Amino acid sequence: MDATIQKTFDDAKNIVFLTGAGISTASGIPDFRSANGLYTQNRNAEYYLSHRYFASDPEGFYEFCKQNLYFPDAKPNVIHQKQAALTQQDRATVITQNIDNLYEEAGTKHLIDFHGNLFHVYCEKCHETVPVSEYLNSRLHQKDNGPLRPDIVLYDEGIKQEDIVNSVKAMQQADLVVIVGTSMKVYPFAGLLDYRNPNAKVIAVNQQLLQFPFNFQMVQDDATKFFDELKV
Repeated sequence: MDATIQKTFDDAKNIVFLTGAGISTASGIPDFRSANGLYTQNRNAEYYLSHRYFASDPEGFYEFCKQNLYFPDAKPNVIHQKQAALTQQDRATVITQNIDNLYEEAGTKHLIDFHGNLFHVYCEKCHETVPVSEYLNSRLHQKDNGPLRPDIVLYDEGIKQEDIVNSVKAMQQADLVVIVGTSMKVYPFAGLLDYRNPNAKVIAVNQQLLQFPFNFQMVQDDATKFFDELKV
């Protein structure tokens, strides 16, 4: 770990982690857009994860989610754990595009699931929350036969207003923004960078080289190695 980077983390009081699917690949969950990710293996993934498809073929949507999105044996890795530790010190907020519940499992205190969470399931008929185990057994609510769905943001659905407001607020208060495991090409998530505190330092930890129209420090490395070495 570069001593300058370690000092930057040590001195920071309001860190914001902007994270994506690359965080969870070390936990055995495929990256949507990488060479062996979901979008490459199944060209129609965006359609299968749209509200239009959910409404037109609820059984097909259900089977696609069960087969491609749920990894119940996956556990948080060192990236989740170190970031969670910093949130528990009240020095960091995580804003993630991931929907896999691993940040929750790691005990992340200040967390915004920008695209929702697969493990939060509710009935569209009565709006009652149900255990994910019930959903994985049946797509219909045992209580009233209403359709169940995970509380994730599907294509052609909007981000929850509360999550947008809280994310913008966190970015405006940040003194350090750390981009990890995401190419920052998906909007509106990528647009959060426009709301960052202009005095905040920005570090990107990614195996692929990223480019932004502002000054930032690029750490082109495996994020698991980076966070394994980071002292919190």
